[in-house]
Amino acid sequence: MSAQSVDPHPVQAASPAQDAVAAALPPAQRMEFYRQMGEATDDTIAAVLRRWWALVQVAADPATAHTAAAVKAKTAPGRSVAAVLRERQEDR
Repeated sequence: MSAQSVDPHPVQAASPAQDAVAAALPPAQRMEFYRQMGEATDDTIAAVLRRWWALVQVAADPATAHTAAAVKAKTAPGRSVAAVLRERQEDR
């Protein structure tokens, strides 16, 4: 008998159908998705599809939507990227 390791962060469907990704996107993003898929080569098409599928999954997560809304409203905790970059420059 052999033990099988359990991944604490299981990955959902790695390669969804192109139509499933397109259907989950708003029209403006759908056009960009189709543009990138059309420009993809045999070597890059799977990566394009996985990247867009990850965006669909993140957008569907209520916690992510809440965080995105807080960032847009400038009420999210933390510091701006500009502040962090300015501090890094000052430390040099």
